[in-house]
Amino acid sequence: MTKLRQVKVLHGHGLSMVDAVRQIGISQHMFYRWRKQSGEMNRAQLSRRKDLEKEKERRRRAVSDLTLENLVLTEAARGNF
Repeated sequence: MTKLRQVKVLHGHGLSMVDAVRQIGISQHMFYRWRKQSGEMNRAQLSRRKDLEKEKERRRRAVSDLTLENLVLTEAARGNF
């Protein structure tokens, strides 16, 4: 987010977008990818998005663990242990 803001400020001071991106030390490809991912979100929105992604990953792992445990218990109940 900071790098995106730096490019925006440098571009606003009259530098071309290419020169602004080079000046902060990232490639154009990386800049445009970051900009596409973050869109026009502000810092609070990006923070909320990261928190939601972490929560989603935590829940995904929990479901995976419970599914595996369920399969093991099902096999044990059948007598296949």
